[in-house]
Amino acid sequence: MGGVLVTMYPLLSFFSNGGFMKVLIVQSCTQLGMLWKNHLTRQGMEVFLAPGQSQAIKVLIQHSPEIIVLDLMLDQGSAFAVSDFANYRCPEAQVIFVTNTSFFSDGSIFSHSSNACAFIQSETPPEDLALLIEHFGTRGSQTPA
Repeated sequence: MGGVLVTMYPLLSFFSNGGFMKVLIVQSCTQLGMLWKNHLTRQGMEVFLAPGQSQAIKVLIQHSPEIIVLDLMLDQGSAFAVSDFANYRCPEAQVIFVTNTSFFSDGSIFSHSSNACAFIQSETPPEDLALLIEHFGTRGSQTPA
């Protein structure tokens, strides 16, 4: 009986106020956005998917997400406009920028967006993205003792 039992539990990302972590994914590629959304939903997060700037702004106004996963190269609108509006409307929200290019690979994204917390490639596995979201999302929700 030398076997090891491994049980996978979802992250169950919820805050002390009883609400689930809200995540906004702004991704022009519907297939990739749905892959991430489905994985994060299984992890216990409340996830909203927007294909572009105008839809993302509506979600920011209505739901105030804690984390935004933002495609740097949107087909509809500007990622920086979404990030700037989030900084105004949801100042505690953290932005994880995602790209499939080498643009901003020097880290300068953090100089252009004050709410940027991470910069990752589009090929990042959903499991790794979930861990980043869990880490940065709970950082903004902590209340001082």
